[in-house]
Amino acid sequence: MAQASHFLAEPSALDIGALATFNTTVPSAAAPVVPTSATAGTAAISSLSWARYAVHTHPRKEQVALENLRRQGFDSYLPVLQVQKVRRGKAQMVQEAMFPRYLFVRLDSSAQGRSWSPTRSALGVRNLVPFGGKPAMVAHELIDWLRDCERNFDPLHLFNPGDTVSITEGPFKGLEALYQGVDGEHRALILPEILSKPVRMAVDAGALERS
Repeated sequence: MAQASHFLAEPSALDIGALATFNTTVPSAAAPVVPTSATAGTAAISSLSWARYAVHTHPRKEQVALENLRRQGFDSYLPVLQVQKVRRGKAQMVQEAMFPRYLFVRLDSSAQGRSWSPTRSALGVRNLVPFGGKPAMVAHELIDWLRDCERNFDPLHLFNPGDTVSITEGPFKGLEALYQGVDGEHRALILPEILSKPVRMAVDAGALERS
């Protein structure tokens, strides 16, 4: 499966512009609905008034913003990745925002739609991201693609197979080894040379650093 490390950098204004204009570069999977009656026409117009918009959050407040928007009844989505981090000297898998400080909220732009004001005042939210003087609308196809990314991308580990690492603690502190991957318990598998012979060992990735 593909890695997704390029998503972890904070998007620039250009990146958000690319999100907002995604619908102009990727064709919709469904053909436009052609109403056969006044009622069907009204329903089609109503469905077209719903869209996803980009939300800019305060630093490290993506989850707070997500929870508060949902608590107020707004359909909100925060794309995340599984990333390995060292916490209190131990390596563990944590969730991180795919786009730091950004998430998406589904809003109705019709005259009958709910007011957007609560989204701007929700705890953790800085503002709706503007693009071309208006809130940045994001294509449904992009949201579907981001969900696929979450399902299909491998967790991001601290090291890649083939990296040369050094053991930082324990009886083998200072010894260099070749990083090979992880075992079923997410311990790092390394191949140091002991007495001129390669020996496979499993250690906590928090006890390693790049050489």
